[in-house]
Amino acid sequence: MRDDFSDNVMKMAGAVVRAVVYTMLALPAVLVIISSFTSGTSMNFPPPGFSLQWYQRAFESEPFMKALWTSTYVAVIVSFLALIIGFAAAFAINRFSFPGKGLLQGLAFSPLVVPAVVLGIGLLYLFAWMHLTQTMLPLLVGHLVLAIPYVVRTVLASLSLHNRVLEEAAMNLRATPFQVIRRITLPLILPGLLSAAIFAFVTSFGNVTVSVFLTYGGNVTLPVQLFTYVDASYDPLVAAVSSIMIFVTLAVILTIEHLIGAERLA
Repeated sequence: MRDDFSDNVMKMAGAVVRAVVYTMLALPAVLVIISSFTSGTSMNFPPPGFSLQWYQRAFESEPFMKALWTSTYVAVIVSFLALIIGFAAAFAINRFSFPGKGLLQGLAFSPLVVPAVVLGIGLLYLFAWMHLTQTMLPLLVGHLVLAIPYVVRTVLASLSLHNRVLEEAAMNLRATPFQVIRRITLPLILPGLLSAAIFAFVTSFGNVTVSVFLTYGGNVTLPVQLFTYVDASYDPLVAAVSSIMIFVTLAVILTIEHLIGAERLA
């Protein structure tokens, strides 16, 4: 069946809309990255010249590098823990019927409904009451609460879409439930698990609203350190540090893509 004129118009309109949307999403990051290579002393676009001086200053800055390490360290731990907890919750919701199933599902997604400021203040009061504010635990728990909904949603989609025939065949061959999960289920939903880990990492690494309430002393995350710096200064160092955050996030995504292929994460 041949496409008529209206079909061609709709295809072209769809392509234009997608191009505009993708451009608007990417343009802010592109402008920040370009501005970070300026040879000037202020944020101007286009930059007057090319220089790596602001990246050198960023890597020589102890507060920013310490904050980068803290953000990466916390994001990796949060991704690992969120994957374990999120998979367990998603598996229970998808495979079993039990009293309180709706409540469990509601609790899993509730952090998406509660404003981040309210969540941060609530966790701050909780850990202050427990006298744990001078530890890394509040920051880890806060980021974990934010990351779990994304993991549960992604793993739920993977569990719902994959074919369960192989699991049933393994059980018919007297494989134990643990063997079925380890050797059948997990390999089948591996792309979904890696996607969930990426979501958890990015959510933790870029969070500032909750982190600003839960950091302590000199152990602040990179977004909080950047937010504090912008409050007093706005030189191209801000663009350089922001670009480093973008590069770290891209490195994680590209590494996963290299390992399993981006098309399998869709």
